[in-house]
Amino acid sequence: MPIGKNGNGLTLLERFIPDGLSHAATAFVESLKINSISEKLARGRPVVVKRRNIYGERAADLINFYFRLADIPIRFLSNVRDWRRWEAGCFQMLNGDRFRASVIDKQTVRLDKLPGQSLWDHMKQGTLAQRMLEAAGREYRRAHQFWRDEFGAPWSHADASMTNVIYDEKTNRARLIDFEIVHEKSWPATARHANDLLVFLVDMVETVPARQWLPFASSFLKTYADREVITELKKQLVVPKGLALVWWNVRTNFAKSTKVKRRLRDLRKAIEKLELYRTVAAKRVRKRRRASITCQEMSPGMPRASSRTRAIKESANAASPGIPSRLPTIR
Repeated sequence: MPIGKNGNGLTLLERFIPDGLSHAATAFVESLKINSISEKLARGRPVVVKRRNIYGERAADLINFYFRLADIPIRFLSNVRDWRRWEAGCFQMLNGDRFRASVIDKQTVRLDKLPGQSLWDHMKQGTLAQRMLEAAGREYRRAHQFWRDEFGAPWSHADASMTNVIYDEKTNRARLIDFEIVHEKSWPATARHANDLLVFLVDMVETVPARQWLPFASSFLKTYADREVITELKKQLVVPKGLALVWWNVRTNFAKSTKVKRRLRDLRKAIEKLELYRTVAAKRVRKRRRASITCQEMSPGMPRASSRTRAIKESANAASPGIPSRLPTIR
Protein backbone atom coordinates (compact mmCIF):
# COMPACT_ATOMS: atom_id res chain seq x y z
CA MET A 1 0.00 0.00 0.00
CA PRO A 2 1.48 3.43 -0.88
CA ILE A 3 2.39 5.70 1.98
CA GLY A 4 -0.01 8.60 1.65
CA LYS A 5 -0.64 11.66 3.78
CA ASN A 6 -3.56 12.71 5.89
CA GLY A 7 -5.06 16.17 6.14
CA ASN A 8 -2.36 17.30 8.57
CA GLY A 9 0.43 16.43 6.17
CA LEU A 10 1.58 13.36 8.11
CA THR A 11 2.32 10.07 6.40
CA LEU A 12 0.21 7.10 7.45
CA LEU A 13 3.38 5.46 8.78
CA GLU A 14 4.01 8.41 11.08
CA ARG A 15 0.46 8.29 12.45
CA PHE A 16 0.88 4.73 13.67
CA ILE A 17 4.37 5.01 15.18
CA PRO A 18 4.08 5.74 18.91
CA ASP A 19 6.76 7.80 20.65
CA GLY A 20 8.23 4.75 22.35
CA LEU A 21 8.73 2.98 19.05
CA SER A 22 10.27 6.11 17.59
CA HIS A 23 12.83 6.23 20.41
CA ALA A 24 13.54 2.54 19.91
CA ALA A 25 14.09 3.13 16.20
CA THR A 26 16.45 5.98 17.02
CA ALA A 27 18.49 3.78 19.34
CA PHE A 28 18.51 1.04 16.70
CA VAL A 29 19.80 3.34 13.96
CA GLU A 30 22.44 4.73 16.30
CA SER A 31 23.67 1.30 17.40
CA LEU A 32 24.07 -0.19 13.91
CA LYS A 33 27.72 -0.45 12.88
CA ILE A 34 28.28 -0.85 9.17
CA ASN A 35 32.07 -1.19 9.46
CA SER A 36 34.46 -2.28 12.19
CA ILE A 37 37.49 -0.08 12.88
CA SER A 38 40.84 -0.98 14.41
CA GLU A 39 44.29 0.57 14.68
CA LYS A 40 47.69 -1.06 14.17
CA LEU A 41 51.19 -0.48 12.80
CA ALA A 42 52.03 -1.16 9.14
CA ARG A 43 55.74 -0.87 8.33
CA GLY A 44 56.19 1.35 11.33
CA ARG A 45 53.32 3.69 10.39
CA PRO A 46 50.16 3.93 12.50
CA VAL A 47 47.16 3.04 10.36
CA VAL A 48 43.39 2.69 10.71
CA VAL A 49 41.86 -0.47 9.28
CA LYS A 50 38.17 -0.31 8.29
CA ARG A 51 36.45 -3.57 7.46
CA ARG A 52 32.89 -4.05 6.25
CA ASN A 53 31.01 -6.25 8.69
CA ILE A 54 29.26 -9.42 7.51
CA TYR A 55 25.83 -7.89 8.07
CA GLY A 56 26.98 -4.39 7.03
CA GLU A 57 25.38 -4.38 3.59
CA ARG A 58 21.99 -5.44 4.93
CA ALA A 59 22.20 -2.94 7.78
CA ALA A 60 23.06 -0.17 5.32
CA ASP A 61 20.13 -1.12 3.08
CA LEU A 62 17.80 -1.04 6.10
CA ILE A 63 18.96 2.42 7.15
CA ASN A 64 18.72 3.64 3.55
CA PHE A 65 15.13 2.44 3.49
CA TYR A 66 14.45 4.68 6.48
CA PHE A 67 16.25 7.61 4.80
CA ARG A 68 13.99 7.28 1.75
CA LEU A 69 10.84 7.12 3.88
CA ALA A 70 11.92 10.17 5.86
CA ASP A 71 12.96 12.05 2.70
CA ILE A 72 16.51 12.51 3.99
CA PRO A 73 18.86 12.99 0.99
CA ILE A 74 21.80 10.87 2.21
CA ARG A 75 22.63 7.19 1.72
CA PHE A 76 25.03 4.70 3.22
CA LEU A 77 27.22 3.06 0.59
CA SER A 78 25.80 -0.42 1.02
CA ASN A 79 27.69 -2.03 -1.86
CA VAL A 80 31.09 -2.94 -0.43
CA ARG A 81 32.93 -2.33 -3.70
CA ASP A 82 31.46 1.16 -4.03
CA TRP A 83 32.28 1.90 -0.41
CA ARG A 84 35.92 0.76 -0.69
CA ARG A 85 36.51 2.90 -3.77
CA TRP A 86 34.80 5.96 -2.28
CA GLU A 87 36.43 5.66 1.17
CA ALA A 88 39.97 5.32 -0.17
CA GLY A 89 39.43 7.82 -2.99
CA CYS A 90 38.04 10.60 -0.78
CA PHE A 91 40.75 10.12 1.84
CA GLN A 92 43.45 10.27 -0.82
CA MET A 93 41.86 13.29 -2.49
CA LEU A 94 41.72 15.32 0.72
CA ASN A 95 44.77 14.05 2.62
CA GLY A 96 47.06 12.66 -0.06
CA ASP A 97 49.59 15.46 0.40
CA ARG A 98 51.01 13.63 3.42
CA PHE A 99 48.96 10.49 4.01
CA ARG A 100 47.95 7.37 2.10
CA ALA A 101 44.92 5.15 1.68
CA SER A 102 44.70 1.74 0.04
CA VAL A 103 42.29 -1.14 -0.52
CA ILE A 104 43.58 -4.30 1.21
CA ASP A 105 41.02 -6.93 0.22
CA LYS A 106 37.37 -7.29 -0.74
CA GLN A 107 36.16 -6.10 2.66
CA THR A 108 38.95 -3.85 3.94
CA VAL A 109 40.46 -0.39 3.50
CA ARG A 110 43.64 0.81 5.23
CA LEU A 111 44.19 4.51 5.96
CA ASP A 112 47.11 6.33 7.54
CA LYS A 113 46.17 7.50 11.02
CA LEU A 114 46.02 11.27 11.04
CA PRO A 115 47.85 13.11 13.83
CA GLY A 116 45.72 14.91 16.36
CA GLN A 117 42.33 14.50 17.96
CA SER A 118 38.76 14.86 16.76
CA LEU A 119 36.97 18.11 17.47
CA TRP A 120 34.26 16.05 19.13
CA ASP A 121 36.80 14.81 21.72
CA HIS A 122 38.06 18.36 22.22
CA MET A 123 34.51 19.54 22.80
CA LYS A 124 33.79 16.77 25.31
CA GLN A 125 37.06 17.52 27.15
CA GLY A 126 36.33 21.25 27.28
CA THR A 127 39.38 22.11 25.15
CA LEU A 128 37.54 23.21 22.00
CA ALA A 129 38.91 26.60 20.91
CA GLN A 130 38.13 29.22 18.30
CA ARG A 131 41.32 28.48 16.32
CA MET A 132 40.13 24.87 15.90
CA LEU A 133 36.79 25.97 14.49
CA GLU A 134 38.54 28.37 12.12
CA ALA A 135 40.78 25.52 10.97
CA ALA A 136 37.66 23.40 10.37
CA GLY A 137 36.05 26.23 8.39
CA ARG A 138 39.11 26.48 6.16
CA GLU A 139 39.18 22.74 5.56
CA TYR A 140 35.46 22.49 4.73
CA ARG A 141 35.84 25.36 2.24
CA ARG A 142 38.89 23.69 0.68
CA ALA A 143 37.22 20.28 0.52
CA HIS A 144 34.12 21.73 -1.14
CA GLN A 145 36.25 22.99 -4.04
CA PHE A 146 37.17 19.48 -5.25
CA TRP A 147 35.32 18.30 -8.33
CA ARG A 148 33.84 14.78 -8.44
CA ASP A 149 32.62 13.20 -11.62
CA GLU A 150 30.19 11.06 -9.59
CA PHE A 151 28.23 14.25 -8.84
CA GLY A 152 29.13 16.14 -11.98
CA ALA A 153 29.72 18.91 -9.44
CA PRO A 154 31.88 19.75 -6.40
CA TRP A 155 32.35 17.14 -3.68
CA SER A 156 30.52 16.98 -0.34
CA HIS A 157 30.95 14.79 2.74
CA ALA A 158 27.38 13.91 3.85
CA ASP A 159 28.54 12.93 7.35
CA ALA A 160 30.64 15.96 8.24
CA SER A 161 30.20 15.74 12.01
CA MET A 162 32.79 16.87 14.56
CA THR A 163 33.79 13.25 15.13
CA ASN A 164 35.04 13.19 11.54
CA VAL A 165 37.22 16.29 11.84
CA ILE A 166 40.75 15.61 13.12
CA TYR A 167 42.67 18.63 14.41
CA ASP A 168 46.47 18.71 14.62
CA GLU A 169 47.70 21.19 17.23
CA LYS A 170 51.25 21.34 15.81
CA THR A 171 50.18 22.45 12.35
CA ASN A 172 46.87 24.12 13.27
CA ARG A 173 45.31 22.00 10.53
CA ALA A 174 41.96 20.22 10.42
CA ARG A 175 41.37 17.20 8.17
CA LEU A 176 38.26 15.20 7.25
CA ILE A 177 37.84 11.43 7.60
CA ASP A 178 35.16 8.71 7.41
CA PHE A 179 33.46 8.45 4.03
CA GLU A 180 30.69 5.86 4.41
CA ILE A 181 27.78 8.12 3.50
CA VAL A 182 27.06 10.13 0.35
CA HIS A 183 24.55 12.80 -0.54
CA GLU A 184 21.91 12.13 -3.15
CA LYS A 185 23.38 13.09 -6.52
CA SER A 186 20.22 15.01 -7.43
CA TRP A 187 20.79 17.47 -4.59
CA PRO A 188 22.48 20.73 -5.75
CA ALA A 189 26.05 21.35 -4.58
CA THR A 190 25.06 24.45 -2.60
CA ALA A 191 22.46 22.46 -0.63
CA ARG A 192 24.91 19.59 -0.04
CA HIS A 193 27.60 21.97 1.20
CA ALA A 194 25.13 23.73 3.49
CA ASN A 195 24.09 20.35 4.88
CA ASP A 196 27.75 19.58 5.69
CA LEU A 197 27.94 22.81 7.68
CA LEU A 198 24.65 22.02 9.42
CA VAL A 199 25.80 18.55 10.49
CA PHE A 200 28.95 20.06 11.98
CA LEU A 201 27.12 22.85 13.81
CA VAL A 202 24.36 20.73 15.37
CA ASP A 203 27.03 18.64 17.09
CA MET A 204 27.75 21.68 19.28
CA VAL A 205 24.14 22.44 20.17
CA GLU A 206 23.94 20.17 23.22
CA THR A 207 27.46 20.40 24.67
CA VAL A 208 28.93 23.85 23.98
CA PRO A 209 28.05 26.39 26.74
CA ALA A 210 25.55 29.10 25.81
CA ARG A 211 28.15 31.87 25.97
CA GLN A 212 30.31 30.05 23.40
CA TRP A 213 27.62 28.86 21.00
CA LEU A 214 27.34 31.93 18.76
CA PRO A 215 31.05 32.92 18.90
CA PHE A 216 32.12 29.38 17.98
CA ALA A 217 29.49 28.93 15.26
CA SER A 218 30.19 32.38 13.83
CA SER A 219 33.95 31.77 13.74
CA PHE A 220 33.39 28.57 11.80
CA LEU A 221 31.06 30.23 9.27
CA LYS A 222 33.09 33.41 8.83
CA THR A 223 36.17 31.36 8.05
CA TYR A 224 34.22 29.18 5.62
CA ALA A 225 33.13 32.43 3.98
CA ASP A 226 30.93 31.27 1.12
CA ARG A 227 27.95 33.63 1.09
CA GLU A 228 25.74 31.48 -1.15
CA VAL A 229 26.23 28.34 0.94
CA ILE A 230 25.70 30.17 4.23
CA THR A 231 22.48 31.71 2.89
CA GLU A 232 21.29 28.19 2.04
CA LEU A 233 22.37 27.01 5.49
CA LYS A 234 20.05 29.56 7.09
CA LYS A 235 17.10 27.81 5.39
CA GLN A 236 18.21 24.45 6.79
CA LEU A 237 18.56 25.69 10.39
CA VAL A 238 15.17 24.32 11.40
CA VAL A 239 14.09 21.25 13.34
CA PRO A 240 12.46 18.73 10.95
CA LYS A 241 9.16 16.97 11.55
CA GLY A 242 7.87 13.45 11.11
CA LEU A 243 10.20 10.53 10.50
CA ALA A 244 13.14 12.84 9.77
CA LEU A 245 13.06 13.81 13.44
CA VAL A 246 14.45 10.38 14.36
CA TRP A 247 17.72 11.00 12.53
CA TRP A 248 17.76 14.61 13.74
CA ASN A 249 17.69 13.36 17.34
CA VAL A 250 20.68 11.17 16.59
CA ARG A 251 22.50 14.11 15.02
CA THR A 252 21.78 16.44 17.95
CA ASN A 253 22.61 13.78 20.55
CA PHE A 254 19.03 13.86 21.88
CA ALA A 255 19.27 17.50 22.93
CA LYS A 256 16.10 19.13 24.26
CA SER A 257 13.97 20.49 21.45
CA THR A 258 13.48 23.90 23.07
CA LYS A 259 17.24 24.35 23.48
CA VAL A 260 17.95 23.32 19.90
CA LYS A 261 15.27 25.62 18.46
CA ARG A 262 16.53 28.57 20.52
CA ARG A 263 20.12 28.14 19.43
CA LEU A 264 19.23 27.65 15.79
CA ARG A 265 17.05 30.76 15.91
CA ASP A 266 19.92 32.78 17.40
CA LEU A 267 22.27 31.53 14.69
CA ARG A 268 19.80 32.45 11.94
CA LYS A 269 19.61 35.98 13.37
CA ALA A 270 23.41 36.18 13.48
CA ILE A 271 23.58 35.16 9.82
CA GLU A 272 20.93 37.74 8.92
CA LYS A 273 22.95 40.47 10.64
CA LEU A 274 26.06 39.36 8.76
CA GLU A 275 24.13 39.44 5.47
CA LEU A 276 22.76 42.92 6.29
CA TYR A 277 26.26 44.16 7.13
CA ARG A 278 27.63 42.84 3.84
CA THR A 279 24.77 44.42 1.88
CA VAL A 280 25.30 47.83 3.50
CA ALA A 281 29.07 47.60 2.99
CA ALA A 282 28.59 46.73 -0.69
CA LYS A 283 26.27 49.72 -1.19
CA ARG A 284 28.82 52.02 0.44
CA VAL A 285 31.51 50.80 -1.91
CA ARG A 286 29.28 51.44 -4.94
CA LYS A 287 28.46 54.97 -3.75
CA ARG A 288 32.08 55.97 -3.32
CA ARG A 289 33.19 58.74 -5.71
CA ARG A 290 35.43 57.37 -8.40
CA ALA A 291 38.45 59.31 -9.62
CA SER A 292 37.93 61.13 -12.90
CA ILE A 293 39.73 59.84 -15.97
CA THR A 294 39.90 63.34 -17.53
CA CYS A 295 41.28 65.41 -14.67
CA GLN A 296 43.51 64.43 -11.78
CA GLU A 297 43.90 65.99 -8.38
CA MET A 298 47.08 68.06 -8.11
CA SER A 299 49.58 67.19 -5.43
CA PRO A 300 52.54 69.21 -4.02
CA GLY A 301 55.55 69.12 -6.34
CA MET A 302 53.55 67.94 -9.32
CA PRO A 303 54.26 70.16 -12.40
CA ARG A 304 51.33 72.05 -13.87
CA ALA A 305 50.16 71.63 -17.43
CA SER A 306 51.79 74.93 -18.49
CA SER A 307 55.19 73.94 -17.16
CA ARG A 308 54.88 70.51 -18.77
CA THR A 309 54.10 72.12 -22.14
CA ARG A 310 57.07 74.46 -21.80
CA ALA A 311 59.39 71.60 -20.98
CA ILE A 312 58.21 69.62 -24.00
CA LYS A 313 58.79 72.59 -26.33
CA GLU A 314 62.26 73.16 -24.92
CA SER A 315 63.15 69.52 -25.38
CA ALA A 316 61.98 69.67 -29.01
CA ASN A 317 64.18 72.70 -29.72
CA ALA A 318 67.26 71.19 -28.10
CA ALA A 319 70.39 70.40 -30.17
CA SER A 320 69.78 66.70 -29.84
CA PRO A 321 67.21 64.54 -28.11
CA GLY A 322 67.68 64.50 -24.39
CA ILE A 323 69.96 67.61 -24.32
CA PRO A 324 68.16 70.73 -23.03
CA SER A 325 68.66 74.10 -24.75
CA ARG A 326 69.89 75.64 -21.51
CA LEU A 327 71.97 74.44 -18.62
CA PRO A 328 70.31 73.58 -15.33
CA THR A 329 70.56 76.16 -12.56
CA ILE A 330 72.81 75.11 -9.67
CA ARG A 331 71.53 76.15 -6.28
